[in-house]
Amino acid sequence: MDKDYIVFGKPEILDAEIDEVVDSLRKNWLGTGPKVKRFEQQFADYKKVDFSQVAAVNSCTAALHLSLLAAGIRPGDEVITTAMTFCATVNAIIHAGATPVLVDVLPDTFNIDPAAIEDRITESTRAIVPVHYSGNPCDMEAIMKIASRHDLKVIEDCAHALESDFRGQPLGTFGDYGCFSFYATKNITTGEGGMVIAKSPEAINRIKTLALHGMSTDAWARFSDDGYKHYQVTQAGFKYNMMDLQAAIGIHQLERIEANWEKRRALFARYHQAFADLPVQLPVAEDDMGRSAYHLFPILLHDSAAVSRDEFMVKAHNEGIGTGVHYLSIPTHEFYKNAFGWNENDFPVAQTIGQSTVSLPFSPSLGESEIIRIIDTTRRILTT
Repeated sequence: MDKDYIVFGKPEILDAEIDEVVDSLRKNWLGTGPKVKRFEQQFADYKKVDFSQVAAVNSCTAALHLSLLAAGIRPGDEVITTAMTFCATVNAIIHAGATPVLVDVLPDTFNIDPAAIEDRITESTRAIVPVHYSGNPCDMEAIMKIASRHDLKVIEDCAHALESDFRGQPLGTFGDYGCFSFYATKNITTGEGGMVIAKSPEAINRIKTLALHGMSTDAWARFSDDGYKHYQVTQAGFKYNMMDLQAAIGIHQLERIEANWEKRRALFARYHQAFADLPVQLPVAEDDMGRSAYHLFPILLHDSAAVSRDEFMVKAHNEGIGTGVHYLSIPTHEFYKNAFGWNENDFPVAQTIGQSTVSLPFSPSLGESEIIRIIDTTRRILTT
């Protein structure tokens, strides 16, 4: 290729993050320690919750798994979630020992259909896991009313939705738990990483214990300047803790979150204008549901487009532009078909989205020449 490749989801890493990581290396504290605590406090302040309500972990997958366990989900329980999500949402339910129950999504936002939730509730249903697709808020008013009527826990999958709110209230603060991702392609990154918000400090204490082998104190508490402290293993936990090396990146990423959100919002508007006449369905902008995080820019190709979705991706790649798919519908995957007998045709909206949608590069790190290339290449491929 004679042009620099535009990587899909390229993070913005500046000198501040690099210097903070180097500082951790020089101080010889790499695991869970003071920078994780600092990052947790920053996150709590940003989401307008108390420090005692947050816990940093090593992924959103871990956050979901621990939240389900803390919510009391156990084998034999059913948990309702969306057919249009990353596999981690469903896998976390399985790892908690419960049975995932899928429902279809709305054709405009690709978010879970609240009416479909009500139809799938049984005597075994214990929780709902809504996924705020692409950073657009689910209808949390409707979902929380359903949960209240049926005495169900709500665990919000906010992997795409760090900056989002629903009618003024931050996402992740409606349900019993809110789970966030800091993966490399997310709006802020720690390389790998996640965070949990819980309604109660007691739930967070259990999550923090479960996240570190079930031990009563973490390494920072055991080896601090106050002297060594013995620990007890109080339950069979996991290795889900965040490291200071990760938090060192996140501290400065979070400081720039609003400035980068403005860049994403401007790029979203620019793409919308540039692609308005193409044979595609464009993602919805903010509406009365609330603020979007502008995490992705997925376009759904109509049958009248000059190429199929997969052909588009190949052509874009050949011209030096990386793309993504968010997502193939969950029932399309062989494992879930075999394990649960799901048929993708039972979720027609999710199936159509999974067959036809492609996500374009969408990052505040994109330069002007890269944006022009993405727009021009997309238009040419879809019309010739």
